[in-house]
Amino acid sequence: MRLPLKIVLVGMPGSGKSTFGRQLARELNFVFIDLDHHIEKEEGRLIKDIFAEDGEGKFRELETKYLTEALKNVEGFVLSTGGGTPCFNDNMELINEKGIAVFLDVPLETIHRRLTKDSASQRPMFFGMSAGDITLKLKDLIAVRGPYYEQAKIKLSGEDPSTELLMSELMTLLRN
Repeated sequence: MRLPLKIVLVGMPGSGKSTFGRQLARELNFVFIDLDHHIEKEEGRLIKDIFAEDGEGKFRELETKYLTEALKNVEGFVLSTGGGTPCFNDNMELINEKGIAVFLDVPLETIHRRLTKDSASQRPMFFGMSAGDITLKLKDLIAVRGPYYEQAKIKLSGEDPSTELLMSELMTLLRN
């Protein structure tokens, strides 16, 4: 039995997709791709600048373009998506068709703590927001994005998903 070659992490901003993805890729000896960082590298500018200069619509087009390219990759990899990636342009369907989607279902309180701690200012969607506004925004996002995330083939719930649990889930999925 061989492991899937394309593992795609989905979930809310602040759910730990990049951190977990790096750890999982190391354990599997796979390439790790952070989609947002890849877009920044390819476009030669920051995500926040793409949003500011071209708008969210253009960013979502670029996101789909680079997601599609990454999923054509023949090497084994772990891909961390942006929080909205699965929700636009049939991306979740593409992810499930070409890879194994893993939803990191982290509690709202944990996400809020992470976002208000130090990284909210780096995320265009939360720039300049108060802690209360971030909570409201997160609740709205969960309501809209949740149905997309729930389409993932594997769901890991909890504050700190474990790679051991994911490996067990992957093996079960592959046996079926």
